[in-house]
Amino acid sequence: MDLALLPQAIVSGVLASGLYALVSVGLALAIGVIGIVNFAHGEFFMVGAFLAYQLFVSFGFDPLLSLLFVAPALAVIGALIYLSSIRFVLKAPELNQMLLTFGLGIILQNLALLIWGGDPRTIANVPYRSLGFQFGGVSVGAVPLGSFVISLVLVLALYWVLAATPLGRAMRAVAQNRIGAGLVGLEVNRVYLVAFALSALLAGMGGVMIAVIQSPTPTVGLAFTLKAFAIVVLAGLGNIRGIVAASLTVALAESLVATLVPNGDALRNMVFFAIIFIVLVWRSRRTA
Repeated sequence: MDLALLPQAIVSGVLASGLYALVSVGLALAIGVIGIVNFAHGEFFMVGAFLAYQLFVSFGFDPLLSLLFVAPALAVIGALIYLSSIRFVLKAPELNQMLLTFGLGIILQNLALLIWGGDPRTIANVPYRSLGFQFGGVSVGAVPLGSFVISLVLVLALYWVLAATPLGRAMRAVAQNRIGAGLVGLEVNRVYLVAFALSALLAGMGGVMIAVIQSPTPTVGLAFTLKAFAIVVLAGLGNIRGIVAASLTVALAESLVATLVPNGDALRNMVFFAIIFIVLVWRSRRTA
């Protein structure tokens, strides 16, 4: 264990937490408003990454510019998936809902394998990808920093939408009491549609940023689905500030394990499973 690496591990964890929060608030939105556990959420993230890659390869679009195209594209994809499948299982048993979304995830993953293959895809020759600066012996990359800032802005924008707009109030009303919301005139099915599309949009925008940070493959979505579940379990539904704090906790734990523990890279993906286990055991004992 080299404690000299501790500051770098902390900074890396903080920067990664923004992306984790962005993906997690989208998942929490789908669960909280619609009441469905979406196991395909990470595949929206993956699709966003590969759309950004394709726009770069085919048209030379900068990833930041591709956000303007990927966001509406993922919203449309999310809306179409909701209209074609999700809305038919809203009253079905939870197991049926989970199996449906799991199957949708497999379909999206295999479509990506069919179109782009299984090799990692890299957005190269982006001028700012190699930029960074040193601060007190800590290296900060321009891309992770930019990803953190953009993710934080998007999370704050969602918080504002939910807190201060008619759409947000409608979503909160439906999440609190679906039957009551319908009785007072809210179009519950339309709120569901918008919430699911917005959830997919947020995941896709996170995917654009991971396409610059890493070289994604069609299986990248699964890891982020699991991380988002761990964060939502830790924070609870309807708590964006809690999700931000939980994202910071998970990202810091991963970074510290990967940096300070021998063979930490092989163990970092166990962190969110450990967090889920600890939180569920603690909550079950508290309510016992």
